[in-house]
Amino acid sequence: MEACVKCLAEMETQEFPWGSITWLVSGAIGNSRTMTFGRVVIRKGCGNPEHAHDNCDEILHLLQGELEHTAGAERAFRLKPGDTITLPAGTVHSARSAGDEDAVMVVAYSSAHRHVRGE
Repeated sequence: MEACVKCLAEMETQEFPWGSITWLVSGAIGNSRTMTFGRVVIRKGCGNPEHAHDNCDEILHLLQGELEHTAGAERAFRLKPGDTITLPAGTVHSARSAGDEDAVMVVAYSSAHRHVRGE
């Protein structure tokens, strides 16, 4: 695979009741054989449902806003801009925008074809 540049206008954005994900890198897009990478917005006061990725690790880096992130049944983390959380494959997790503005983050997965269980 050769190096390639994709413009944001070319990318697919998935809309959800809680926010959106714009996929920037993945096997489906055709610009990686090993990773998935995206930009996530969780609207103020909203959260995504509990889910897991059984086939890959996830790294989430918060750019803007505040985020309450749960990992497993008993772990909760409060993230501020600049914070990063790593989630091993199979970890059930969810996130909720906890600040006065939308939470904006980038997410990376260790597979070009991430699977989702439960979302």
